[in-house]
Amino acid sequence: MCWSATADLVAGTAIAAIGAACVLRTRRVRDLPLAALPLLLGAHQIIESVVWRADGGTGPATVAWAVIALPVLALWVPLGALCAAPPRARRRLAVPVAAGAATSAALAYSLATRPVTAQIRGHTLGYVLDLPRPGLLVAGYLLATVGSLLLSGDRVLVWLGVLVAGGAAVCAALWRLEFISTWCAFAAVCSVVLLGWSGRRPAGPTGRPARTAGE
Repeated sequence: MCWSATADLVAGTAIAAIGAACVLRTRRVRDLPLAALPLLLGAHQIIESVVWRADGGTGPATVAWAVIALPVLALWVPLGALCAAPPRARRRLAVPVAAGAATSAALAYSLATRPVTAQIRGHTLGYVLDLPRPGLLVAGYLLATVGSLLLSGDRVLVWLGVLVAGGAAVCAALWRLEFISTWCAFAAVCSVVLLGWSGRRPAGPTGRPARTAGE
């Protein structure tokens, strides 16, 4: 999350452009969900620029922002990690995938039955949603997103997981009321890491992607 509508729009456009580059660089179909993640995060920030211009509230842009930040990311990241993982890592990814599915379902139900409100707080936006068992949901969310990266079996994705975990901890400590929002902003910064990760496996001599050790 940025500090104004203009900042969100500019950052979102830049992140979406990185996402497009990630997709174009990707040689393996099963890497596409993670490679496309910056596209989703860029759209997410562009949507937030609309929330800024609407002075917060409970409008469609606020709901769309919350849907991406909460149930969509909780499921997208672990499924993307599962798709990209080498065979040896797929069994252990069942835990974060299951956590993501359960957390995503609970968050989707909460969004369908409770209003979500965006509030402008100086140079930041806060999002308010009355969640049941918020501690359990945050734990499930982090297990699904950060946990799947750490267990992915891919060196770059593991380091990305460490980076995101550290960023999430800092965001939680500094901006507790805006934790989810600042978390998503930090995840967007990590799009640069995904740009380096995408397309790292050159195509083999037969036109098929070359396999790495352990795959």
